[in-house]
Amino acid sequence: ALAAGAAAAPAAAAPAEEIARRRNLAIISHPDAGKTTLTEKLLLYGDAIQQAGMVKARANGRDSTSDFLKMEKERGISISSTCLTFEYNAARVNLMDTPGHADFSEDTYRTLSAADNAVMLVDGGKGLEGQTKKLFGVARRSRLPVFTFVNKLDRPALSPWEVLDEIASEFGLETAVRTFPIGDGERFKGVYAVETDEVWLYERTERGAKAALTKIPYADSAAAIGDDELVAQLAEDREMIQELTPPLDEAALASGAMTSVYFGSAMSDAGVEPFLDEFIQLGSRPAPRPLRVAAGDDPKKLAPDHGDFAGFVFKMQANLDPKHRDCMAYVRIVSGTFEKGMKVTHARTGRSLTLSTATMLFGSDRDGVQEAFPGDVIGLNNPAGGLFQIGDALHTGSKIAFEPIPSFSPEVFGYLRPTEVGASRKSFNKGVDQLLAEGAIQRLSERGNPSPDPLLAAVGELQFEVVVDRMEGEYGVKCAVERVSYTIARWVQPELPMDDAWAAVDAAKKAGALAGAFYAEDVFGRPVLLFRNAFTVERLENDAELGLGLKPWALPPLG
Repeated sequence: ALAAGAAAAPAAAAPAEEIARRRNLAIISHPDAGKTTLTEKLLLYGDAIQQAGMVKARANGRDSTSDFLKMEKERGISISSTCLTFEYNAARVNLMDTPGHADFSEDTYRTLSAADNAVMLVDGGKGLEGQTKKLFGVARRSRLPVFTFVNKLDRPALSPWEVLDEIASEFGLETAVRTFPIGDGERFKGVYAVETDEVWLYERTERGAKAALTKIPYADSAAAIGDDELVAQLAEDREMIQELTPPLDEAALASGAMTSVYFGSAMSDAGVEPFLDEFIQLGSRPAPRPLRVAAGDDPKKLAPDHGDFAGFVFKMQANLDPKHRDCMAYVRIVSGTFEKGMKVTHARTGRSLTLSTATMLFGSDRDGVQEAFPGDVIGLNNPAGGLFQIGDALHTGSKIAFEPIPSFSPEVFGYLRPTEVGASRKSFNKGVDQLLAEGAIQRLSERGNPSPDPLLAAVGELQFEVVVDRMEGEYGVKCAVERVSYTIARWVQPELPMDDAWAAVDAAKKAGALAGAFYAEDVFGRPVLLFRNAFTVERLENDAELGLGLKPWALPPLG
């Protein structure tokens, strides 16, 4: 897919109409809020699948399109991010499905770095949950517009007003109500659409298909609702929406000061279509991306209508095709036009590449692409030797570097070791290289004591389980993680040259300040200290004379 080539040639600017019709979004939620179900219903409306739960062009149609790893299917949770592309009402939508599990927050963070919009999915029966709150903070730091979909109204639910109050108080957001539920649980009939003053009533059809929809002006809806109590409640709710909630302010939505709120049931297909219609209308188009600049320099951004092609790697995924042991790099296009066969420069190494094959991604399926534009996500096979890393920029024209994507501080550590005598070291090493390139787990090594078995550092325990499962299932090597008893990692002066950072470590060690610490280095050779308790870390952070400059994460070094 990639080949060395001559210097990168100038690329064409993207047509304005193609930029204008792009929308992309990342869905954030607590586990089991219904994210995969909502994802599939959006795909259903985009005619990307014919039936919810159906993998395109596959016989095993009951597996989720977006949950394609073996463990995801077995456990019913999303533990990797996928990008799914579909067309809807003349718009090209790139939907980035994200892990809901807390141990995979870092993957979600990277996906949000490539998104222009976030959809916060809330379980209507539970309200805001821990992981939703955490991921909303990530979306806020990424300065993304946030759309809120309150799900599972076909089950007993909290009062919609309670959910709205919780969103407003927890996040300090204005809440613009766009659709509102009519009943909940077995009495859930549909939604009231604020903008059009219509009632949307739903009846279930065959499993996996779109629900049968009836739209009625509010003034004529009482008989169709057929429940006097719900009719009276809707009249009261409609009046309260008009008098007590703010109207939609598109500028406030775009800046993150307001969220537009929709209620419904993805499982019952109720309320999904009005949400999708408004997202196409209101969602942010491809936005300028911050560039990495030297300390003290003015901030700079690269606009989507810039004449040269540019994009960045935000995710790696091994074994989308297990038969070929491949590793896919997901590239978000920021500016210019991608054309099959174009020559680009890999910014970190200066290497020239010919992009002879690229794919658009539909879960674990992929289709070849001839051209793509800002806002699109394309897949490139990572060449032998693992050239691509998360955060890498590809470009034509002048060299650029995008604002880097930081890593989360790991909290669990252990050596990955083969458990069978005679296990293939070649398969083991290939599996380690490809799976760790995905970035969900970091590779460390003990200073001065290199081991053929990598020291893994992860945010949570489930990440170790996934690596062990995939090493056996995808590479045929049974492994186990031998835990080490450390719980905190800190980088030492990561912004300094490596030798200077290690000199600070050696000076602190000589002064007797690092008793009990584990001396590790990351893949760039920079010092990482592991500790058993927060007290030691706090003591070192408060000792300015040591000059350790401890950081819970580190940005990749400039190329």
